Amino acid sequence: MFADPLVVRSGRLVLATLAIALLPASRALASTGPLVQAMVVGSSGQVIAGPRSVNASATTVAVGRKRCAVAAGTPLAVLADLHGPSFAVRDYGRCGSSASNSASLFVYDLAGESNSGRNGWEYKVGGLAGSTGAADTSGAEGNSRLLGSGTRVLWFYCHAAAGGCQRTLALSAPASVSHGSRVTVHVTGYDNEGHGIPIAGAIVTLGSDFASTNSAGNAVLIAPSGHGSYSLSARRRGLVPAFPQTIAVR
Repeated sequence: MFADPLVVRSGRLVLATLAIALLPASRALASTGPLVQAMVVGSSGQVIAGPRSVNASATTVAVGRKRCAVAAGTPLAVLADLHGPSFAVRDYGRCGSSASNSASLFVYDLAGESNSGRNGWEYKVGGLAGSTGAADTSGAEGNSRLLGSGTRVLWFYCHAAAGGCQRTLALSAPASVSHGSRVTVHVTGYDNEGHGIPIAGAIVTLGSDFASTNSAGNAVLIAPSGHGSYSLSARRRGLVPAFPQTIAVR
């Protein structure tokens, strides 16, 4: 998946021709992108950046002595707009002033964690791993669909195995509950292809209460006694934590 100098990505073999560090991104391109939810998770499962809303706006990145355009609505534009951890790319194509030539920009280091062998940085859009480069203008799945507003974009450090990367978690719970009531939460783990299974042993937390999911991926929590908005989270060792969900307690 991350071999060098030959990079294998989603079944495509690309000859590595150039390797350079990415300097801070420029927002020189004015195109405003969609408002998406973004999160970055490191190799040990720690959340490095986000989750927060960002505009995946068009930008440029400095690659050596040249600047390479990155189109709005791409996962690389999301990463640049986070303005958080530093990252670096290699260019396996001929990036330049046209975003259409940036399809082969490849993130190999993020927050000081570099790709190693088959392990390294991946992105997912709504639970599904991208099949194209992070700046590819054909969209994450090569279907000409760029990111839409409200989409969740996850960058995470993939520990590759025979079945792909480790699963990424997702939460399902009511958006609003009564104070002090019992809240049933479901946790699903998604593989690279977006196939989900119930996850047992995940720790879910709401306010001061927490519980572990059963074999069906369910856990029951007690809603806080105070009115307001509370964050619901889920994590399990060896898997990528879920985007938190906000629950209104009335």
